Amino acid sequence: MSAAPPPRSSSSLPDLPLFPGTVSASGQPATLGVMGGGQLGRMFVHAAQRLGYFTAVLDPDPQSPAGLVSHHHIQTGYSDEQGLAQLAALCGAVTTEFENVPAGALQALAASRPVAPGAAAVAIAQNRIEEKSHFTASAAESGVLAGVTCAPYAVIETAEQLKGVPAGFLPGILKTARMGYDGKGQVRVKNADELATAWAGLKQVPCVLEKMLSLKAECSVIVARGWDGRVVSFAPQLNLHVDGILAVTQAYEGNMPVALAERAQAATKTIAKHIDYVGVLCVEFFLVDDGSADGALIVNEMAPRPHNSGHYTMDACDVSQFDLQVHAMAGLPLPQPRQHSPAIMLNLLGDVWFDAQGKARTPDWQAVLALPGTHLHLYGKTEARVGRKMGHLNITGPDVESVKATARRVAAILGLPGLEDL
Repeated sequence: MSAAPPPRSSSSLPDLPLFPGTVSASGQPATLGVMGGGQLGRMFVHAAQRLGYFTAVLDPDPQSPAGLVSHHHIQTGYSDEQGLAQLAALCGAVTTEFENVPAGALQALAASRPVAPGAAAVAIAQNRIEEKSHFTASAAESGVLAGVTCAPYAVIETAEQLKGVPAGFLPGILKTARMGYDGKGQVRVKNADELATAWAGLKQVPCVLEKMLSLKAECSVIVARGWDGRVVSFAPQLNLHVDGILAVTQAYEGNMPVALAERAQAATKTIAKHIDYVGVLCVEFFLVDDGSADGALIVNEMAPRPHNSGHYTMDACDVSQFDLQVHAMAGLPLPQPRQHSPAIMLNLLGDVWFDAQGKARTPDWQAVLALPGTHLHLYGKTEARVGRKMGHLNITGPDVESVKATARRVAAILGLPGLEDL
């Protein structure tokens, strides 16, 4: 793979930097657009509006969480030409809130407006085969990524490739190359027969088989990269998933060994630089047991957007991941974020709105919000469903132990999983 192109200067892009509160000669206020109307788009809209920008959301759902709070809601499909033209006419710059927005739509917008992240970066994140190729190429071209590799994997697109999977890659996890998230499109397999059955069950779509490794923990790193190539980063956060969905994020000094934390940050910055990335990027890692005291890092996947594991930054840092998303796309300076409080983030799924017998209930917010350092963020979704992301709760405090104690109390009140060993 050839080297990534040099960073572009914001001065070479139309109307960047785009300052909040400004009005064009035609009377158009400075407006930022987002493709996608879910909770990440909603939190982006809030961050942009707090700075003074107008906002526009393109999403087909008339009740989309972001569309309901934005100045403009363009209710069309993501590839609708008229909708895209309307978004481009309204906005000085455009971003996306999820990686499965059609890359072609971002490419069309980029013909007339700065788009961050760009279509090429989003396309990589949409395909696990391309993603792993990118990680491998990044590692090969930079000594920074030494020791940070992918899990051993095999691409399965044909029956011949299925038969050729090395025996040493089993047991493993079969993952669809596209459209898999929150544990969807993934099947654990123990042997060649189970692998063949699983691939058939996935309709023989292109897949990646990853070797099962001895997992100690999971972590993620969020960086923001500007048009000028400047990169800033949050410290790594330690994550716990339950049934493939993030349940708990722990963000405080000492949550993982210092050497591994530094390596994870360096690796994430290199991955962003390799594709001339602009915007907020999250890279997820596995911490695996390799016989050493600290363990080794395995790069898992990347998300070209703010991430669930970075929601704690809204209450524990002086600049949140959504603030940095606004800064990066608009060409504003990227301040190095500072975390002022240890934090734990608890994901709130629709399960919380039902009791043990499946009867609908209102969560006991009275008890939860009486606890010190609790910050509730609900996403404006009016229908709770089991497994649906309804909101999150950030817990901050003066020290790690008090934050953990409050988190355990919240978990007991709401019946949240993942806090048993905290």
